Amino acid sequence: MEWWQALVLGIVEGLTEFVPVSSTGHLILTSAWLGLDVTADQKAAVDAFDIVIQAGAWLACCLYYMRYIGKRLAGVFSDDVSEMVTGWRLIINLMVAFVPVVIVGLLFRKAIKAVLFGPLPVAIALAIGGVVMLFTDRLKREDAIDNLDQMTMRQAMVVGLAQCFALIPGTSRSMSTIIGGMASGLSARAAADFSFLLAIPVLGSATAYELLKEWHVMSLHIGWQAMIVGLVASFVVGWASISVFLRIIVAKGLSPFGVYRILLAGLVWWTLLRGAA
Repeated sequence: MEWWQALVLGIVEGLTEFVPVSSTGHLILTSAWLGLDVTADQKAAVDAFDIVIQAGAWLACCLYYMRYIGKRLAGVFSDDVSEMVTGWRLIINLMVAFVPVVIVGLLFRKAIKAVLFGPLPVAIALAIGGVVMLFTDRLKREDAIDNLDQMTMRQAMVVGLAQCFALIPGTSRSMSTIIGGMASGLSARAAADFSFLLAIPVLGSATAYELLKEWHVMSLHIGWQAMIVGLVASFVVGWASISVFLRIIVAKGLSPFGVYRILLAGLVWWTLLRGAA
């Protein structure tokens, strides 16, 4: 892989990881358009690389929420009962939301990668997700919780179950968790915050797993320079995208991203049909 190709993939990852448009879907499409999935070994290496560069976005998320996380973790050891309860509530809610995707991912990961990692499945998932987002934006609740300190385990479980749909490329982890959060009674901003906090254990474990499993393939087909370029690009762009997205979702909701998903799905379909003609 050339360094500029890694740069493009890193930018795409940073732009899309925390936005409900599917980073995996965009990376699959970008890799196909760059011609990086010609052979089976190349495709395996690029698929692993796409997940590993999430480490840059993961680090950006950790740093963005560092003060919030630090305060809640400090509360766990506080003598103040309310601060201790608040700290433990966040930890427990994240654990409850994290477990379902681990179980489903371990059971169906190979089948999903074999069948659904391609432009056509991504286009279908993008279109369906776009319609769901437009519909969800019309169902905002007046009594929605705007403070994660009031989030319940039941709401965390709803988010965790919704996150399992994100294993389908093109669906989007952030879309699934934000919609799950809003459906459970969180405001759009609170749902987005919890989605990003949940990304820390989810992306961290997924990245570590792929590094251990696919390291030989990546070192052979990707190279150190490309990996470093991709990681740095995803970190820088990811940091900026979190802040921008949080402002957009408060002001405009999910609708702009739903429209974008539908338009992108149409573009992919058009490209595929031209290629088949």
